[in-house]
Amino acid sequence: MNTRTIGFIGGGNMATSLMSGLIASGHSAQQIWVSDTQHVTLQTHRDELKVNTSEDNSKVAAESDVVVLAVKPKFMREVTMAIAPAVQQRRPLIVSIAAGISQASLSAWLGADSAIVRCMPNTPALVQTGATVLHANAQVNDEQKDLAENILRAVGLALWIDDESKLDAVTALSGSGPAYFFLLMEAMERVAQDMGLDEHTARLLIQQTALGAAKIALESTESPMQLRQRVTSPGGTTQKAIETFQSHAFADIVAQALMAARDRSVEMSQQLGAI
Repeated sequence: MNTRTIGFIGGGNMATSLMSGLIASGHSAQQIWVSDTQHVTLQTHRDELKVNTSEDNSKVAAESDVVVLAVKPKFMREVTMAIAPAVQQRRPLIVSIAAGISQASLSAWLGADSAIVRCMPNTPALVQTGATVLHANAQVNDEQKDLAENILRAVGLALWIDDESKLDAVTALSGSGPAYFFLLMEAMERVAQDMGLDEHTARLLIQQTALGAAKIALESTESPMQLRQRVTSPGGTTQKAIETFQSHAFADIVAQALMAARDRSVEMSQQLGAI
């Protein structure tokens, strides 16, 4: 891993998180390149991360064994077609973290024989607690799969799937998932204040409760249902709250929300990946 040069096309928050995680895990900053359209962004990366920078995407692609595509999906076609000559000459592994851009589209823009790993990270990667799912095309070899996994593991959990179409479900689950928890926390905070707690106290209690629940779930071998049942005393306050959720079809609402997110992911792929 440390002998590989990794280039980032796009130097935004997710790229910054990945670069920081790589450096923290021992990857040399001098073997990292990043390009961006914003001069101030590149200056910050030079000053704070000590990585190599360039305003020329093709320069980064030509210098790298692994090219991480970290630009907004709407710019992906333009960016990839511009760096295609450098990619064809260097033959780097391509790692895309852009939602909604299929491997077929990337192959069409970069070259049919390009080795491509498509990833769906989520925003907790910004604090090194991300959950990322990866899928490799047929051109990716085992060593390149290890490289891609190591890059994403620098910011959290990294899992492989065998069918690219499952990334739409992943987008609905973990990609959009943090917002679902924030929505619940937002609602709980508002009600807590209605019940007399001040904003600061309510927010801290909710944040710590969410952290504790997640930690228990991660460290336990029991299912979420079993964990819920364990903390729900018959006839108690928790049971009353759970029954209220269930009486308003909580599970159905969650199902409808996730399927709507999945369907939108499919739709975006069709729109953004038009060849």
